[in-house]
This record gives sequence, structure tokens and C-alpha cells, in this order.
Amino acid sequence: MSVEFLLTSLVVVLLPGTGVIYTIAIGLGRGFKPSVAAAIGCTFGIVPAATASILGLAAIFHASAIAFLFVKYLGVIYLFYMAWSIIRDEGLMQVTENVAEKSLFRTALEGTLLNVLNPKLSIFFVAFLPQFVPIEKTGSISYLAYLAFIFMLITFFVFVVYGAFAAKARTYVIESPSVLRWIKRSFAGTFAFLGLKLALAER
Repeated sequence: MSVEFLLTSLVVVLLPGTGVIYTIAIGLGRGFKPSVAAAIGCTFGIVPAATASILGLAAIFHASAIAFLFVKYLGVIYLFYMAWSIIRDEGLMQVTENVAEKSLFRTALEGTLLNVLNPKLSIFFVAFLPQFVPIEKTGSISYLAYLAFIFMLITFFVFVVYGAFAAKARTYVIESPSVLRWIKRSFAGTFAFLGLKLALAER
């Protein structure tokens, strides 16, 4: 495993995406422990895409318009659902001292679905992982799986850090309802934008 792989993976994970936004939203709304559950869910959601790329199934998405469109629009619908939930469901982003805690399993499950329903993730792994495979390891499923595992570890730890910082900001948000309103609108708008971007994405 090269330093280039580690640095590139870190940069990719640090870039704001649906998983980052979701983890920060949970950290702000519910604190550190639920944000860890969100990070676990988002990380676990990488498994199908990584597996698909390793086994060559992601090529189906790249070659089949029907398969790609089916998964893509499932993801679009889910992103719009998340945007709607943030605005409508007070519990999702209710920042109070004694907020009723949603099931950690459900929090993790929602994070998992965010990544599972993103067909771009499969294609990303197809383009990403092979660049860092040494010639002598070409075609090695175990080595590709190893790289995918390292990428998932980086994802988890970075998301936990994001969640920790968001959880630390809860006190300020609790004391400022106007900040909470703008945060809710920002997150809802971000999910809606990501959904629109995915809807317009080409293979």
C-alpha cells in the first residue's frame, strides 16, 4: 500500500458528500454517540460498492443504462426523502439538552442506505482502486479487498472526527434557535442539491 493511496483516500473522504453531511447533522442534533452510529452506517454502506468493484459487477452499471438508472433514481428518491425529513421531522435535527434519542440502529441504517443507493460509488471504486495496485498484484481480489478495507477505515475515523466536532458545537446551537433553523435549511438544501446532482449525473 502506497503513501499516495493513503493521501488520496484521505482527500476523497474529507470532501463533503452525503455521508459527511449526514454524520454532521446527527452530531449536531443528537451528540457524539449517535454520530458514531452514523459513521458506522456510512462506512458499512461502502461494502456493496467495494464488493461490486472487486468482483467486476460495477462494470454492469457502467455498461447497462437500465441497471445504472434504477439504482441512481433509488438514490435520488432517498436523498430527497432525507431533505424532506430534516425539514418536517423535528426529531431529526431537534437540538435540545434532553432530545429523545432515535435508535442507534436506525441511525446507522439510514447512513448505510445513503451510500448503498449511490451508484457513483461503485463506478468510483472501479476507477479508484486499480490505480494503486502494483503490477505484481494485478487481478488480486485479496489485495483489492485490502485497499477497500483501508479506505473504509479512513472513512470511519474521518467521519467520527466530523461527528465529534459537530457534537461539540451542540451547546452553541442549543442556545441559538435561529442558528438551528439555518442549519436545518442548509442540510435539507444540501441533500436536495445532492439528489438533483445525482439525478442529472451521467454514467
